[in-house]
Amino acid sequence: MNLTTGNLFIDTGFSQCCHFQEKACGDAVAFKRIPAEERLLAVLADGLGHGVKANILALMTTTMALRFSAEDREIVHSAEIIMDALPVCQVRQISYATFTIVDTRLGGVTRIVEMGNPEFLLLRHGRPFPVEGREFSSPKYRERAMTAYTFQAQAEDRVLFFSDGVTQAGLGTPRFPLGWRGSGVEEYAAEQVAAQPDICAQELSERILREAVAHEPGQRPADDISCACLYFRKPRRMLLFTGPPFDQARDAECARTFREFEGTKVISGGTSAEIISRELGRPLTIDLDTVSGDLPPLSRMPGADLVTEGIFTLTRAARYLENNEFSKLDPAGRLVELMRRNDIIEFLVGTRINEAHQDPNLPVDLELRRNIIKRLGAVLSDRYMKEVRIHFV
Repeated sequence: MNLTTGNLFIDTGFSQCCHFQEKACGDAVAFKRIPAEERLLAVLADGLGHGVKANILALMTTTMALRFSAEDREIVHSAEIIMDALPVCQVRQISYATFTIVDTRLGGVTRIVEMGNPEFLLLRHGRPFPVEGREFSSPKYRERAMTAYTFQAQAEDRVLFFSDGVTQAGLGTPRFPLGWRGSGVEEYAAEQVAAQPDICAQELSERILREAVAHEPGQRPADDISCACLYFRKPRRMLLFTGPPFDQARDAECARTFREFEGTKVISGGTSAEIISRELGRPLTIDLDTVSGDLPPLSRMPGADLVTEGIFTLTRAARYLENNEFSKLDPAGRLVELMRRNDIIEFLVGTRINEAHQDPNLPVDLELRRNIIKRLGAVLSDRYMKEVRIHFV
């Protein structure tokens, strides 16, 4: 999930797991981008308790917090509306959800408001960087203090925010009687960045989640655990060329665009790969070591980071992205991994129709190439906050 902000790009990711006895997560994480304002909003909410009721509390909180933040409503009044709207727990007779709201604007100016959640962590130059906060409360809910922080984000900054399932992981065990605590998270996160300075937001959040779970007895989380990350960095770019141009005279133009592109380069489609191979004089070979499952194998070509079959692989990749399936090792899974690593994804899409793809006996989800690309672009943009550019030729 990403958004350009001035000369920076915000790579975002989050990871969650449930209380070991539940199937619904009592935490919720949501992102919203406002391109016209070059602005990114993120909310992490922790509903009271765990299970379905906590899930409802958290989802309502993230939805309202995103809407109020986007409208620039006053935070105290917004918090009161959220608290008033939440269902009341029949056991404890309170309506409650903690939250962290992150609002990043043009140039990296970032404002964070917390209520009840652990304090966020800012890593700068790979080390924890303190940010002074201002505490305030609502006259209506004086016991629920909030803290606001404002700072100017810099290149390579990482902002981590999480539910108390992270900081309290292992609570009451001989090794961690007080839980993992914020200091433990800080130390671990700094170690991961030191070992892999370019680690993406998603991978860092996943590692913190796994480490928190590892602190729990028998790796059975006693609470919902959520971790989100924002990584301010220079954008990483990817080009995917698929489909022959409508006019064959433009083959050379597409090949030149592919050759001169700076970033990750992918080709999806046998005819597309043959065009690049012919126009640039580069050998194209099938990688027989990747023959597995029901997708055609990968191919190899100098100067291309990945060469896959077209329609079937693109359709499968769209499904993986829509279903949050990230552990697949087939060609579509490898394509998804490259998409997740990059920030600005450009599609160069040929519009010459392949009659084989009009066969009504083929699977229902085997759409025209241009519609599959639009489907990929939509999920990458809306769910993963990638900047997507589609060029039809």
